[in-house]
Amino acid sequence: MYKLLIAATMLAILSVGQAFAAAKPKTVIHVINVKFKEDAKKEDVAKAIAAIETVAGKYKGIKNVWLNPILVQGGPSKFTHVLVMEFESVESLKKYTDSPEQKEWYKLWLPVRELSNTSDVTN
Repeated sequence: MYKLLIAATMLAILSVGQAFAAAKPKTVIHVINVKFKEDAKKEDVAKAIAAIETVAGKYKGIKNVWLNPILVQGGPSKFTHVLVMEFESVESLKKYTDSPEQKEWYKLWLPVRELSNTSDVTN
């Protein structure tokens, strides 16, 4: 009876582990750390940031955006903002690069951006 109880417990633990692994999202989180140019107008920076939502509405591969950072650790590069885009998949992120939507956003983004660093993360 004791061996049966141990076997059932082990089976339950394995089942939970497999269910947890299957529940992991396959989306890609695209994190942009940015420092804007010192002489950039606040209105132009705000427009460039807000335009990310416009891009997300046009590009079907973007699921969510986060534009209101709670904490930004500047470090030596003195990043001032962090922005996040969630893509449906690695493939949708790859297709976004040089897409018409990205090029449209870059018209507002590049003139105000001094330095940026991106990181992409998935499960």
